[in-house]
Amino acid sequence: MKILRFNDDRIGVLKDGDLVADISEIISHRDIRGPQGVMEELIGNFEGYKSRIEDMVGAADGVLLAEVTLLAPVPRPSCCLAAFVNYLDNSDRTVDNLPNEFFHKAPELVGPGGTVVLPDMDQVFVFQPEAELAYVIGRHVKHVAEADAMDHVFGYVPFFDISARGMVRRSQFLPKGQDTFAPAGPWITTKDEIADPHDLRVRSWLNDEPRQDYNTKHMAHKIPDQIAWLSRFQQLRPADVIATGTYLVGPGPVNPGDTIHIEIEGLGRTSFQVAGDSPPKTPVWDAAARKAASQLEPGLSITRV
Repeated sequence: MKILRFNDDRIGVLKDGDLVADISEIISHRDIRGPQGVMEELIGNFEGYKSRIEDMVGAADGVLLAEVTLLAPVPRPSCCLAAFVNYLDNSDRTVDNLPNEFFHKAPELVGPGGTVVLPDMDQVFVFQPEAELAYVIGRHVKHVAEADAMDHVFGYVPFFDISARGMVRRSQFLPKGQDTFAPAGPWITTKDEIADPHDLRVRSWLNDEPRQDYNTKHMAHKIPDQIAWLSRFQQLRPADVIATGTYLVGPGPVNPGDTIHIEIEGLGRTSFQVAGDSPPKTPVWDAAARKAASQLEPGLSITRV
């Protein structure tokens, strides 16, 4: 099932590939709950709603997907986390020497067609959109075993981790955590539709130019490992969003006026606009630039064990 938000904070399910069936009324007291509360209720109690949703979708004529305005699939999760250096994208990296590390993203997600805003920042030599697979937590989880961790995943969503490279810093806030630095969409694809999240093709484009193209099989710490580790230190809640990291080859610079696109196999494709006050930055993202950036990365992590 592909669950989305659209128009004036409605909830929909994609039907027959190009229709949206409105299921908003399945959640009572939506005005009181608020947009995030509605999604937490739906996701956290999905099994109880599922058969009624299926009946509603089956009975609905639906409206054309092309005629609705999509919103961020989760408006403001209680936490939005992203994995740090979690792909085996060069010969120096192994599972053993890449510890589980995460940082916080601003929780207000940018929805499909929305705008990423790049500020004018000293020291930044490139802004970079990193295409990533993200997963949505479906149940409260604390101290879960790795073998049971996938029971707490609700579904998956394409995600860009927008990063400001080149800053000497002691926290992740300026380079990673600013408003609009977490665009995601087009919808949440429920877990049952994806046979193996660790074998999905991830692609991105800058305007019409292909950028990243990789498979999630290169992920160092898989999703169960991530959830088991994270849940040692904090409780994860329904509708929390966690991005799994990226294969850092090919993302390149992004500047105001650009459009970025992301597509993940089985999860859909969407685009975001880029605006802001930042002057154009056009360095070649080659091995030397990657090395320079990597030397500045250690302060990015908020957790290390």
